[in-house]
Amino acid sequence: MAEDAGMLLELYNRMVTVRTFETVAGEYFAAGEIPGFIHLSIGQEASSVGVCSCLQADDYVITTHRGHGHMIAKGADLKRMTAELFGRKTGYCKGKGGSMHIADFSIGILGANGVVAGGLPIIAGAGFSIKMRKTDQVAVCFFGDGAANRGTVHEVMNLASVWKLPIIFALENNQWASTTPLEVSCAVEDISCRAAGYNMPGVVVDGNDLIAVRKATLEAVERARSGKGPTLIENKTYRIRGHFEGDPQKYRAQAEITPWQEKNDPIKRMYDYLVTDGILDEKMNLKIWDDAAAALEEAISYAKDSPFPEPEEALEDLFVNP
Repeated sequence: MAEDAGMLLELYNRMVTVRTFETVAGEYFAAGEIPGFIHLSIGQEASSVGVCSCLQADDYVITTHRGHGHMIAKGADLKRMTAELFGRKTGYCKGKGGSMHIADFSIGILGANGVVAGGLPIIAGAGFSIKMRKTDQVAVCFFGDGAANRGTVHEVMNLASVWKLPIIFALENNQWASTTPLEVSCAVEDISCRAAGYNMPGVVVDGNDLIAVRKATLEAVERARSGKGPTLIENKTYRIRGHFEGDPQKYRAQAEITPWQEKNDPIKRMYDYLVTDGILDEKMNLKIWDDAAAALEEAISYAKDSPFPEPEEALEDLFVNP
């Protein structure tokens, strides 16, 4: 698969933006300036950016409680995202949803979801809508290895295959379901092998390799658009941070995390690839990181300067046609 140098550079830029956004969000959460909970996907940027880079603007995506990267990769506005995390009325959900419930229908993001595996039934509806309307859209559902053991996952995959719905099931296997390691919760090493039970392709991918993720996703998207039905892609990656920010992580040792940080960081791997191919140099790299930091600084200022919603606004937006 030949890749355009400019496109790869843009995707690297997007990975850096995701990392910067989440690093800054973690800092402000620790300082007590972001209410509720946030779940970071640091170390998983190749999966979110790689998958979303294969999509059209009108393709659907549903994400999870760990969804900042998916949002940014699909083109979400940093200012509105930041304002939502800060609980401000200029945010995507007017400050009432927070990190786990951001949505932007204008770019096909059907929403983050605080319910584990809660996005699967929604993506089935989206896929069925595409088929009924006979458009060339596809629908992508991100979920984790923990969610993979929920009953809704199996029900939706079976139905999607029976009806040949244009769905890509993007499983981000980050090795930990909250505090439970994969080997304790799953009877199989490769969750993607379950796809055989639904008569759909199941693919294992190095989830920290952006190009590998793109290759698998492009094939799945082509299959979906051509009416051949769904694909299960298992992006094997690793959750560097805790399940949630503030998680004491007594269930794992730093010695397990360090190799993923030092040797398998998806951004460092992409950086090495681009430098080796002469696409990126250190001066360009510094500018990419500086630009991302500046964009986040602007987004933070926008959020802090925005008002909180009024108490009575809690009763607004409860019905489609009030």
